[in-house]
Formats: sequence, C-alpha cells, structure tokens
Amino acid sequence: MPPQPLFDISDIDTKKVLIPREGIYEVNPHRYEFQQLDGICHLVPEKGQIVGFRDVRDDEFWVRGHIPGRPLFPGVLMIESAAQLVSYYAMTTDRFGDFLAFGAVDGVKFRGSVVPGKQIILLGKMIELRRRRCIGDTQAFVDGSLVYEGRITGMWL
Repeated sequence: MPPQPLFDISDIDTKKVLIPREGIYEVNPHRYEFQQLDGICHLVPEKGQIVGFRDVRDDEFWVRGHIPGRPLFPGVLMIESAAQLVSYYAMTTDRFGDFLAFGAVDGVKFRGSVVPGKQIILLGKMIELRRRRCIGDTQAFVDGSLVYEGRITGMWL
C-alpha cells in the first residue's frame, strides 16, 4: 500500500492559484524548458506546507524522444519539479542566500506514469530549513494517485 499524502489535500484546488507561473519565476531562476511549475495553490509556512502543479503538455521538448509513440514524463523532470517547489518555499520563507542549489535527492520512488494532458499536483513538506541546507519531503499525484515521492535537499550558495 502506498504511503499517505504528506498532509490533507482534500481542500486543495489547483484552479485557485496563489502564485502564478510568472510569480514563481520572479523567485526561481529556471527558464525556458526548465520552468517546471505552472502555479502554487497552497502555501502555509507555519506548517511547512506547499502545493504546486504542473500541466504536462504534448508539445514539450521530451515528448518526441522519451518513448516515441508512448510519451512518458521523465522521472528526472518529476524530481526537478519537486526541487523547484522546495526552492520556491525556501527562497520565500527563510532565505539564507541568493541561490538554492540541488544538494541531494533521497528515497525516490516512482509509483505511476505521467503522460501529456495530465496535471501533476506536487506536495512539499519542509523538514529542515537552516543556514547551510534545507530539506523537504515531496510527493506528486496524478488523478488522485501517488506517482512520485522523494526527499529533496538544497544547499545555499
């Protein structure tokens, strides 16, 4: 049996966008093909919670080559999407530097596939936020099913 969501998401509505794509990229430096988040719809710093989403499109750079005839959203991009979610949280709550770099990824499991036309809902629960690093547990859901989980560590540069 897969793990439970990091926190209750029954009231999360991705149509009620708190921070749109443009607002995310005022904080996160990623551009062009590496902009992995389309919006943030839940942010509760006192509980260490953040929820973002990504609409997977059929015109993305990876579709043609990541399994021709059966495009699958690459796992590394799920990890990158989760890392950008953690980065946004850290950069807007307790910022300890100008740039939060990828430090580590642990305990990653892919539990389902993601295809163009689907929306990924990403959950982040911050575990640690300090001067040297930040750590967040992350999960991704598609159509209510867990498709990814992992722990993201960032380090301030």
